[in-house]
Amino acid sequence: MTPEDLSAAIRTCLLEAVDAGEFAVDVPSAVRVERPRGREHGDWSTNVAMQLAKKASMNPRDFATKLAQRLEQIDGIASVDVAGPGFLNITLDAASAGELAKTIVEAGRSFGRGEALAGRRVNLEFVSANPTGPIHLGGTRWAAVGDSLARVLEAAGAAVTREYYFNDHGAQIDRFARSLLASAKGEPAPEDGYAGGYITEIASTIVENHPGVLDLPDDQAQEVFRAEGVDRMFGEIKESLHNFGVDFDVFFHENNLHDSGAVERAIAKLTELGRMEERDGAVWLKTTEFGDDKDRVVIKSDGEAAYFAGDIAYYLDKRERGFDTEIIMLGADHHGYVGRMMAMCAAFGDTPNENLQILIGQMVNLVKDGAPVRMSKRAGTVVVLEDLVEAVGVDAARYSLTRNSTDSNIDVDLDLLARRTNDNPVFYVQYAHARTCNVARLAHEDGVHREDGFDPSLLTHESEAALLAILGDFPRVVAQSAELREPHRIARYLETLASKFHKWYDQCRVRPAMNDGELDEVCDLHRTRLWLNDATRQTLANGLDLLGVSAPERL
Repeated sequence: MTPEDLSAAIRTCLLEAVDAGEFAVDVPSAVRVERPRGREHGDWSTNVAMQLAKKASMNPRDFATKLAQRLEQIDGIASVDVAGPGFLNITLDAASAGELAKTIVEAGRSFGRGEALAGRRVNLEFVSANPTGPIHLGGTRWAAVGDSLARVLEAAGAAVTREYYFNDHGAQIDRFARSLLASAKGEPAPEDGYAGGYITEIASTIVENHPGVLDLPDDQAQEVFRAEGVDRMFGEIKESLHNFGVDFDVFFHENNLHDSGAVERAIAKLTELGRMEERDGAVWLKTTEFGDDKDRVVIKSDGEAAYFAGDIAYYLDKRERGFDTEIIMLGADHHGYVGRMMAMCAAFGDTPNENLQILIGQMVNLVKDGAPVRMSKRAGTVVVLEDLVEAVGVDAARYSLTRNSTDSNIDVDLDLLARRTNDNPVFYVQYAHARTCNVARLAHEDGVHREDGFDPSLLTHESEAALLAILGDFPRVVAQSAELREPHRIARYLETLASKFHKWYDQCRVRPAMNDGELDEVCDLHRTRLWLNDATRQTLANGLDLLGVSAPERL
């Protein structure tokens, strides 16, 4: 019996009780079941009696007791205890609990996936680093977390579009072009410009491709360096992300907002809604009416569009493309940006934190030999994506950046991630998967084949119950990770699953034992345990895939 099966069974009992006149309540469309804190409290727990008792004008324990009596009649449920103010602690019989192993294996890659977000179109914008240099560690964290979040949302049924906002309109591009030109001339970088080996590389390539470019007037030469420099830098960014396992469906150019008339359309719509105001020679969006600390300039007094004009145009453009939810992932220096964006969302008549959601990520520090790593081999001043991948590889980089809440600063210990030991979390989880593969290979060599038998009632060892319990929790963890936009929950779950599996491996044999030089006879216990082993392998693989991390068969 899966958690979903149990949830459906509880709901059926509630409906039957209502029909019998025991309760007078509206039965919810779904009943939530959770793992109790301790195994002594059973396999699953629900507080549905506490939720509904007041509506039924009943004492919660009395409500729970009546519901427990019905649940105890269901095949597969061994016992139901009423605890505290009205919790229901449910224990499944061994056969019912063990059936989960076969369910997982037969579900394969689909195990853990659900339909909670079915029909929801989500635009997920992340990384969006300016094309003026390699991706720094903050952007690298968003690359790992963003791609994992997209996978988790898709696992919950959403249709997700991964989008990169290509900021090719603004002062930073001018500084980049001036920096390239200065490097080509052998001059120091401008005071507000960019430096590093990558600037020298790109500048040299442009000079090689355009032999007479330095003979042009500076303004003309700068345009050559701007056009080709941005194109080359962005090409490198795309390649770096692809090599990191991150690909985008849409690369949206900021210039398009200004060239296509999107800014004017957004202003016209907000004006029609009565949200705009002319004041002091400028055009303002009245965001204070929607909780912002001050109104925001959209068109400056000189007639030029303010930066915020691009924001409102981009938001409306996505909504017009049919997205129900826009999720934007921003760096730690953008906290002050949230209020105005949510006010803008509300000004369009949409719902903040539903139609528009903003995630803020904190800083990342690399540590080696107990000290911070501050310099990049290529960028010079900051550590970038390639530095991290070169040090520990894609899998360890992605896993380490995703396993913590984005609300927290993290220190990535390069020495730890290079170790093939259990204190390295990515190795610990990948080793568990590789071990399940090895168990299956050796079991097959000994004549243990799943298709020859399955008796879930034989899975009675304490470690088997614990392993089955954590396996059954995977769909809930995936759904919660999607709901809360927190893919780090997947990583923490996998570490717990790996721990339960390693303990089970140490205590329960899948292969027949060797006695006096001969193997014991293969029996249904061996076959059934192989189903449990393979269910663990599938769940580990599915979880690692949600993080964009490989599931190796050997380590």
